Amino acid sequence: MKLSNYPIKTFKDAPSDAELISHQLMLRTGLIKRLASGIFTWMPFGLKVLRKIEQTVREEMDNSGAFEVLMPTIQPSELWQETKRWDDYGDLLLQIRDRHERLFCYGPTHEEVITDILRKSVKSYKQLPVNFYQIQTKFRDEIRPRFGVMRAREFLMKDAYSFHLNQDSLEEEYEKMDKTYEKIFTKLELDFRKVQATSGEIGGSVSHEFHVIAESGEDEIAFCDDENFAANVETLESENAPNGGELTYARGIEVGHIFQLGDKYSKAMKLEVLDSNGKNVNPYMGCYGIGISRIVAAAIEQNHDDKGIIWPSAISPFEILIIVLNDKDDSNVMDQAMKIYQELRSDGIEVAIDDRDERAGVKFADADLLGVPTQVIVGKRGLEQKKLEITSRSTGEKREAKIDEIVNHLKN
Repeated sequence: MKLSNYPIKTFKDAPSDAELISHQLMLRTGLIKRLASGIFTWMPFGLKVLRKIEQTVREEMDNSGAFEVLMPTIQPSELWQETKRWDDYGDLLLQIRDRHERLFCYGPTHEEVITDILRKSVKSYKQLPVNFYQIQTKFRDEIRPRFGVMRAREFLMKDAYSFHLNQDSLEEEYEKMDKTYEKIFTKLELDFRKVQATSGEIGGSVSHEFHVIAESGEDEIAFCDDENFAANVETLESENAPNGGELTYARGIEVGHIFQLGDKYSKAMKLEVLDSNGKNVNPYMGCYGIGISRIVAAAIEQNHDDKGIIWPSAISPFEILIIVLNDKDDSNVMDQAMKIYQELRSDGIEVAIDDRDERAGVKFADADLLGVPTQVIVGKRGLEQKKLEITSRSTGEKREAKIDEIVNHLKN
């Protein structure tokens, strides 16, 4: 991408109502634009980050054996009334009436819809176990949306639902999803902990949350890495880990949650299958969610400094940013920079070039604000010395590479 062609500008200052650093930086860099309270447009840079996270989640869910579907965002009220959650959810549900005065909601979650699908299509234990997932926009009418996309009303979520003949099968899939989530958050280069949690309005007997460690986190968690133990403080019953280990306390941002739901939904909605003895039984169910859009904010909360964002390489909108130090008397600078840019693009590397007619100080400030992992500086002095400077955004480390070796150096 040529930054000279990109119309969205960065901002030196953040809006006064942006409390969290992630919200401030996402607005300053133009990753998002606010449309209404808790509702945001994802602009090109932000969308690239969102899609990278989505791709990692999709790859690992597919590897786990889950099947991807896409369910409607609008759900009939009758389904929610079957499970009695229409009243339980209350004002969090955005309620809609169509021209025939039929009542619907904009889905905040899809347990009812997927259970309705299963009761219409699965009749035998031979069709189980099965796990369906989707990556889809959700809406919860938060009473006080805040912190940008961290607690928005409209958000992107991966939600998965598994069905099983018995508890043993459910626990097996639950463990598989546990491992899948650990792979996802590790590939996204996040410092996270899995913690024991309560199930809230989703229900069920067992649940765990996945928290990105950040000072701005809304939840307080306690963990002991020696025992591989972590829990939300509100669930703690002791001042030590189960085997007596010392607890460390930190703030966490919830980015994932997995649940064992049992037969709560299958009983309420009369989902039955025949078991191996020909008897009708209610399948057991699991539920597994990841906040795709929330991960973007959580990653920024964990990876930033006073200059701006420091993207983990796995989710950065670009791998490399070429900074051209313009010299109006020497067109060779821009020519050389464009040559490197085109060669990197031809090799499939995600690269942006700051070819704007701006001062060097502006370009360096914007480069640090945008947080692309690797910066390559192309200027007259470097061309004269036949060496170019490469800077790591995360460490600040600077190194040089010969011009005729720069592309191979960056590729490696």
